Amino acid sequence: MAVDTPVREPVTPPRPRGVRGVLGSWDVLVLVALVLVIVVGSMTVDGVGNPRFYRFVILEAIPIALIALPMTLVVITGEIDLSVASTVGLTCSVLGALWQAGVTSLPLLIALSLALGAVLGAVNGVFVTVFGLPSLAVTIGTLALYRGLAYVVLGDRAVADYPVDWARDMIAPLPGTVIPWFVLVVAVLALLFGVLLHATPVGRGLYAIGNNAEASAYSGIAVLKTKFWLFVATGVVAALAGVFWTFRFASARADNANGLELSVVAAVLLGGVSIFGGRGGLLGVVAAVALLGTLRNALQLADVPANALTIVTGTLLIASVVGPNVVRMARGRLRRRRPPEERTQP
Repeated sequence: MAVDTPVREPVTPPRPRGVRGVLGSWDVLVLVALVLVIVVGSMTVDGVGNPRFYRFVILEAIPIALIALPMTLVVITGEIDLSVASTVGLTCSVLGALWQAGVTSLPLLIALSLALGAVLGAVNGVFVTVFGLPSLAVTIGTLALYRGLAYVVLGDRAVADYPVDWARDMIAPLPGTVIPWFVLVVAVLALLFGVLLHATPVGRGLYAIGNNAEASAYSGIAVLKTKFWLFVATGVVAALAGVFWTFRFASARADNANGLELSVVAAVLLGGVSIFGGRGGLLGVVAAVALLGTLRNALQLADVPANALTIVTGTLLIASVVGPNVVRMARGRLRRRRPPEERTQP
């Protein structure tokens, strides 16, 4: 006798977000806030309107922007990686140790650094996907582990005897501008991650995973494999940020980028990515990186104490969690007030 087997409903991944979806209401608010900070800062703080000011903003924002790109995809799937700053620090330490050991080829140093980042990201990915541990707990643990290894490798020493050309070339401006050329690297990666997230089936799968990982697996999405490679990508990009950090300051130290993970997470969440997964996009994140960098540098020019800057970052982090929920609640109430025949319209 044939036995009927239950048929599971396939999960339809979210549709790729069009112009209206990518440029959502929260993205617009972040962009407006960025413009307001620039305008008010230019009128009230000496030096904010100077091109050199924006050069420093960009230089400070580059590591944050780099790591925020893959972090956005990780958070959209409902995971998080808090070990990124420690990955930067360990990369700096290993790079410095390799230089002292006689490895003087810049391409080889960069390649070895990126390979290290891949291994560190893979460690996180294995714990999360193979052993089924929560990424928050795993990456808090590797945050401490990787930072401790950085001190084991380099101790309290600083390696600063790199060729002067390396540091100068790393932050050299584009011809005729004050914009560092490394912005092109960030732009290329932003384009790649943006296309992947917003214009491919893989991106739709990431949103589906963030909304319901179990149902996504039943619909044929390789949930565990996807998450694993996202952690690897985050490790590689964090290592690239470590290379930039080392040569920008011409110094490799174990405490490099200490606390950077707070700025990265603040930028991702302030950019409208839901901490619970399934929502968000890269445009808002890029705008949030620019907003945080401009605001912090403007406050520094206004002689605001460093402790106050930390308070500002923490406040924005809280606002980034609460704000999008408030916006969605307001939109939901407005939608319910519309006539029934208009509620299905976009």
